[in-house]
Amino acid sequence: VAHGWWTIEGEKMSKSIGNVIAPKDLIEEFGLDQTRYFLMREVPFGNDGNFSRTAMVERINSDLANNIGNLAQRTLSMIQKNCHGVVPQVTALTEADEKLLDEAQVTPVKIQETKTRIEQHIMSFRFDVIAEDILKIASCANEYIDTQAPWKLKEDTARRDTVLYTLSEAVRCIAIMLQPFMPESSKKILLQLGYTESDFDNKCGGIPFEQLSSEFALESGTNLPAPQGVFPRIEVKK
Repeated sequence: VAHGWWTIEGEKMSKSIGNVIAPKDLIEEFGLDQTRYFLMREVPFGNDGNFSRTAMVERINSDLANNIGNLAQRTLSMIQKNCHGVVPQVTALTEADEKLLDEAQVTPVKIQETKTRIEQHIMSFRFDVIAEDILKIASCANEYIDTQAPWKLKEDTARRDTVLYTLSEAVRCIAIMLQPFMPESSKKILLQLGYTESDFDNKCGGIPFEQLSSEFALESGTNLPAPQGVFPRIEVKK
């Protein structure tokens, strides 16, 4: 199984032109996980595609830094600042909370639907579609955080904590689903959510998809390490 033909900046790869790009060079410039993600996300397997440095920078900044990375960093930073660095307590969930948790696959029915859909996509090598589904969840979570505005809930700490818990649970599920694409980056996020190295010491070397379930949800009161950014933006020199 492989991609179709790849062109470079719209031209065929040629030693005489000197436009061949070695994967090692991309990894050194952009990172291993970022390179893996771009190659699987940008072009459906079997189709021809074009590699563009501009497209790679835009994909990394848009999908990873601005969407998933920003969501994780905002959520964990607010927990660190407002909840003394521990997973907050949950009171009553609102319809908006439940909707986001449903999007994040934590209900048994949704988990089964997700596993079935992913298996179908894997059998047809549509990794780009799987990545798009995960990004949609992150987009929903970013809309949720903007709508709920936990930074404005200084007087209603119970509601603020519930919002932050809901967000952290969404980030947990997103990170679990991202593991096949970006194992190291996903692990960094999960470790910031209270997982330990021993949790990854298993046959698959990661957190199994079965743990998307609410049965394995984050426990309130769990101490979290200081948050660190996982997907830095790539600044393009003019």
